[in-house]
Amino acid sequence: MDVLHTVAELRDRLRGERAVVLVPTMGGLHEGHVSLVKEARKHGDCVVTSVFVNRLQFEPGGDFDRYPRTLENDCRMLEAAGCDVVFAPDERQMYPEPQEMVVMPPKVAATLEGEFRPGHFQGVATVVAKLFNIVAPHTAIFGLKDFQQCHVVRALEKQLNFGIRIVGAPTIRDPDGLAMSSRNAYLTREERAQAAALQQNLRRIKALVEGGRRDYDALVQGVVSDLTAAGWRVDYVAVRNRSALAVPGPGDKDLVILAAAWLGKTRLIDNLEADL
Repeated sequence: MDVLHTVAELRDRLRGERAVVLVPTMGGLHEGHVSLVKEARKHGDCVVTSVFVNRLQFEPGGDFDRYPRTLENDCRMLEAAGCDVVFAPDERQMYPEPQEMVVMPPKVAATLEGEFRPGHFQGVATVVAKLFNIVAPHTAIFGLKDFQQCHVVRALEKQLNFGIRIVGAPTIRDPDGLAMSSRNAYLTREERAQAAALQQNLRRIKALVEGGRRDYDALVQGVVSDLTAAGWRVDYVAVRNRSALAVPGPGDKDLVILAAAWLGKTRLIDNLEADL
């Protein structure tokens, strides 16, 4: 496995590769990331994993400085998973001058995560566009745990004509149901014992919706009240259609239930798909 740090090195390494698959990450890897690499192996001959903590997608006062940076361990995991190339640039490589040219995401990016993290998806769209241009993959793998991010990336690829296949990979969970995330490392032992409650409450909504309930607002408010009573600080819980992340209409059958909430100083996100 090659570990490269400059754009020039990476482009030289990929010259002649015909079926490149990109797995973008910010490092701090766990088994969820490993599953993305294993999925990538099914779609091409050369798997490139980027490891870059992208300052542009962190809101002011966010956790950019404390975000896990564990490149040596990340590389061990990636090599064992069958990755071919790790691209681990520093900020000077990715942003050699102030990034005045940015990618404006679609309107849906101002809702849900975008409402609570202004500028987040602009940072995501900008760095993903740069990675697409640098790596020039034919396929890119993104985890569906970040469901809204996948939606934004699909719009980015389509509207800017990158010609890259976007594959959404299933969320990997711990045995108690908590979605794996690099930020789970922030949880105290006591908080970790409570963390699965977020997913459990989404499962409650999913079961009721698939059982025939359509009073989405009431279902959401019930979960918000229960989580708040248990000590969580809820940013949002929402039921949306999967095609546009809009409030479901009478004909919508493919739904997703999304949530973001704080447990202590740690913000957790999760989602579950529901089929009517």
